[in-house]
Amino acid sequence: MKHLFDKTSFSCSKIITTSYSTSFSIGTKLINKSIRQHIYSIYGFVRYADEIVDTFHGFDKQKLLDKFIDDTYQAIEDKISLNPILNSFQFTVNKYNIDFDVINAFLHSMKMDLTKESHDIKSYKEYIYGSAEVVGLMCLRVFVEGNEEMYNKLKPSALRLGAAFQKVNFLRDLNHDNVQLGRTYFPELEYAPFDLCTKRRIEDDIEKDFKEAYLGIMQLPVTAKLGVYVAYVYYFNLFKKIQNITPERIMVERVRIPDSQKILLLTQSYFKYSLSLA
Repeated sequence: MKHLFDKTSFSCSKIITTSYSTSFSIGTKLINKSIRQHIYSIYGFVRYADEIVDTFHGFDKQKLLDKFIDDTYQAIEDKISLNPILNSFQFTVNKYNIDFDVINAFLHSMKMDLTKESHDIKSYKEYIYGSAEVVGLMCLRVFVEGNEEMYNKLKPSALRLGAAFQKVNFLRDLNHDNVQLGRTYFPELEYAPFDLCTKRRIEDDIEKDFKEAYLGIMQLPVTAKLGVYVAYVYYFNLFKKIQNITPERIMVERVRIPDSQKILLLTQSYFKYSLSLA
């Protein structure tokens, strides 16, 4: 009955994905069924770690994160965990030989969120790599299904896509991160106000990430390409919406893409992809 336990573990990771992220979950549903569950397992893992450092106020976050980290490594070593999220994650890690270096980097960034309130350029790059770029690498391991040559070829684009998504999140959540969590991620804000000039410098950097990421998406295996492309379209449209509003508005409201527009974007993306216009 171990297969039933594993099946329910993956179901738990799927529930987390669909509950926390509409955009990511829709994109994941368009990934081939043969690998879809493994993307759910990666998202469930990173989301739970992020929840510890971002929302478990009133609890000992350091203790919870340390326990989560210990349990993660134990699950991977034992190839089982009674925590269903870690059980599904270890299954994916062991199946696709996901590098320990990227897992270590991700968990290191989660630790940074507990102690670091602002970033210089060095720590910002370190945080972006660990919190987002390596998540792209974990997913890429699944997408290429053991093809080492393709993995190495698409690795730079996967890094840029993860960075683009995270930086858009930072812009969207600027007020929440600063006021409620006491964090400032963009190093530019350490020496300059968040005015139109600073906003445009940040956006120029994000636009470069999106441009490089797109080139890699178009080279992904067909089992993954449409799903990743749709997630890219969602985030790129969110980014364009952010570009069109003032810094003052960003500091008082959370920009989002309405569900009705997401459906329209999904339809447009599907037809564009089907006609090989993407």
